[in-house]
Amino acid sequence: MKDLLLMGVFSLVMWVFYRLMLKEPILPWKEKTSTDFAVSNVKRKSKKKKHEVGIEQEPQLFEELFEEVKDISNHMIRFNDNSFTLIGEVEPVNYFLKSQDEQEAIDTVFESWLASINYQVQYYFQNRFIDISEPIENMRKSMRDSEDLNEAALSFGESMIRDLVNWQTQAPRYETKRYLVFTHKINAHDISADSPEELDEKVIEKAFAELMRRLNAAKSQFRKAEMNVTLLPTEGIYELLYHTFNRRKAVKHRFKDIIEQEKNALYATADQSDERIEAVKEAIEENESIEEAQKERAS
Repeated sequence: MKDLLLMGVFSLVMWVFYRLMLKEPILPWKEKTSTDFAVSNVKRKSKKKKHEVGIEQEPQLFEELFEEVKDISNHMIRFNDNSFTLIGEVEPVNYFLKSQDEQEAIDTVFESWLASINYQVQYYFQNRFIDISEPIENMRKSMRDSEDLNEAALSFGESMIRDLVNWQTQAPRYETKRYLVFTHKINAHDISADSPEELDEKVIEKAFAELMRRLNAAKSQFRKAEMNVTLLPTEGIYELLYHTFNRRKAVKHRFKDIIEQEKNALYATADQSDERIEAVKEAIEENESIEEAQKERAS
C-alpha cells in the first residue's frame, strides 16, 4: 500500500513537471489563458519578423561604390565635390624586343615626363578575356562574299575558323589594357556666372580643358617612345566599368552588341544622334508611301 502511494505521488510530480515544460495547463480539461496565447503569438511574430528582415535586406554594393559619383558625361567622371576624372588609354610598345639603346630612350622619355608633372596621375591595368569573335565574323563574311575561292580554300578557311573558336573557348586567355587616370578638382566659388546652368557649364569646360592639357602633355611625351595615348570617351568609360564588373560575362555578352542593340537605353525615348533620327524619319516616310501605293492599287 505504501509503495503504491509513493508511485502515485511520483507520477503526479512527473505529470506536473511535464505539463510545465510544455507550457500547458496542469489539468488537461483546462484551456490556455489569454496571456499564454499572447506570449506565444509575440514570440512567433518576432521570429517571423526577424526572418523576413534577413531576406529583404540586400547589400547595396553599387550604391555604396558609386555614392560619390554624380555623373559620367563629357568624357569625364564627375564626383559630388566637383572633382573630375579623365582617362587615357595607352597603346604599349614591345619593350623587350627593343635594343638596349632603344630601351634606354624609352626609359628616358618616361622619366622626363614624370619629372615634368606636378599633379597626381594614377595607372590602371585591366586584364580582359581575349575576344576574337569580330575577326572571326569578318573572315566568315569575306569567305561568303568571295566568288573565286575553290573548295580546298573554303575547307581550309572553315577549319581555321573552327580552330580559332576552339582556341578561344578551351582555356581563358587575357589581354592587358593600360590606362592613365587624371583627376582635377574645380572650385566653383572662383567662377562667376549668372545662373546655375551657366555655372555648371563653366565648371565642366574648365575641368575638361585642364584635364585635356594634361592628357596632351602625356601624349606628346609618350609619342617619342612609340606609345600612343588616346582619350577614352564616355562610351569607353562605360565599357571599362562594364568589363570591371562583368569580367566573364563580357565575352559572351559584348558591350559593343549592347550598344548596337540599344539595350542600355532605359526608355524608347532615349537620346539619339541626329543621323539616326533622320534615318528613322526616312524609313517612316518610305513605309507610309508604300502603304499609300498599296491602298491605291487595291482601290
